[in-house]
Amino acid sequence: MSTVSDAPGTVQRGPLDFPDSPLSQAARQPLMLGLFLPTQTGGFSQSTYPRGTDWSFDYNRTLSLRAEAHGFEFVFGLQQWIPKGGFGGESRYRENFLDPFMSTVALSALTRRLITISTVHVLYGDLHPLYLARFAATADHISGGKFGLNIVTGYDAAEPLMFGMKRIAHDERYQRADEFSAVMERLWDGQDNLTHEGRFYQLEGAYVSPRPRYGRPIMVSASASQAGFEYASKHSDIVFTSSPAGAVFERAIEALPEHVRKIRAPYAGTGRSPKVIIFPLIICKPTREEALAYRDAIVAQADLASINAYTARHSGGDAQGWKQHVPADRVLGGHIQIVGDPNDVADALQRLHEAGFDGVQIGFYDYAPELEFFAGNVLPLLEARGLRTPVPAPAA
Repeated sequence: MSTVSDAPGTVQRGPLDFPDSPLSQAARQPLMLGLFLPTQTGGFSQSTYPRGTDWSFDYNRTLSLRAEAHGFEFVFGLQQWIPKGGFGGESRYRENFLDPFMSTVALSALTRRLITISTVHVLYGDLHPLYLARFAATADHISGGKFGLNIVTGYDAAEPLMFGMKRIAHDERYQRADEFSAVMERLWDGQDNLTHEGRFYQLEGAYVSPRPRYGRPIMVSASASQAGFEYASKHSDIVFTSSPAGAVFERAIEALPEHVRKIRAPYAGTGRSPKVIIFPLIICKPTREEALAYRDAIVAQADLASINAYTARHSGGDAQGWKQHVPADRVLGGHIQIVGDPNDVADALQRLHEAGFDGVQIGFYDYAPELEFFAGNVLPLLEARGLRTPVPAPAA
């Protein structure tokens, strides 16, 4: 029987150690492309300007299949816990919210190549690493190794109250997450039944089967703090980060190279390097003037009531990655915002790559038509610049 005490986490062999894993294949792209799915009312943009973006599973399934057909490597599901009415306003922003774990597992069974990643708050309620280890191993089995967990600890002050608990201090949350993930990794390793007597979790004779196909499921960390970067260096294949300088692209791009260096620094000496990604909200039209006019029309119908509610709730959190973001950023949304014609967008994505990013998970205002426009007009430019290599269509 394997026994482990309260020791810091160490990374076992994972998907990037297997050349044939879906993540290793995706990482061959100079710039990976993902889609941040709008599985919640209003997606990521707080405006009432007309659009077809919808939270429903059918809509997100269609988006995922189209993203896969266009060669995207992954889709990503957000998690958030919100009371009745969401953030209110005319849009009732985020009132409906599909569970990302269930949604991404379902999508993984419908797609052939696309990696599906779910955000999970591991510290809320009584979620135990044994439960999540089995859930994720099953998802890995269903998906053929193309399922990922984005482990988050919960920065919001109100969310834990829904689970009958109070928010844990920032750095302690990452200490708990470290032990949580280390226990899951030992369970996925599965050399024997596991007995664990730790600071936060206890198991006796625990075991999980089936084994994940590539050592463990893909592990992701949404991090913007030093404690988060330290956690990621022990457990994460992918680090999803935000801009430390707000959403305006020209200001953000100046700060991002140093930010990426801070993310990678704790990995020094581990023999590994994370894939670092960020979330740009893209507004792209045939001409720069049309893109700016479209942006201005969206901003002119900002849902101010929902933005005020979101801002009030967010200000009670202790996230360290959004300090320079302002309420106006919420109208379009995104960690950064890219607005322009196809060449402008390709330029911005190239600059992100040069700043150290391995990929982007993209959001749009009106997802379905704007995804098609991006695929038809920006992807060829990325290929011409060597940022993308053509991806064969999924086999029938």
